[in-house]
Amino acid sequence: QVQLVESGGGSVQDGDSLRLSCAASGRFLSGYIMGWFRQAPGKEREFVASITWNENSAVYADSVKDRFTISRDNKNTVYLQMNGLKPEDTAIYYCQARSRWTWVPDAKMYNSWGQGTQVTVSS
Repeated sequence: QVQLVESGGGSVQDGDSLRLSCAASGRFLSGYIMGWFRQAPGKEREFVASITWNENSAVYADSVKDRFTISRDNKNTVYLQMNGLKPEDTAIYYCQARSRWTWVPDAKMYNSWGQGTQVTVSS
């Protein structure tokens, strides 16, 4: 099983940038997809972005496309570069990792989450 630890959140102003990190441990990630979800106050957890470990192929939610970039390094860490942050991006951000055969971009399909990292964007 993969253990995931999110970090990098903070409080910023409208238009600022942040980079979130998700450090994975516990197994080799070849064949995996890793992704970010977020949950705003009073709202359901939603998909933000994902990346395939082998091909580096990324998928984004429409709400963050062209502002957020997901990437990974060779040390089992996935990043979410968030530019042009807006107040509606305020949420707790969580990462997930699943094999490519079981990955779905639907937060309701997962019952195990890390502590997440809080992002607060003020206008």
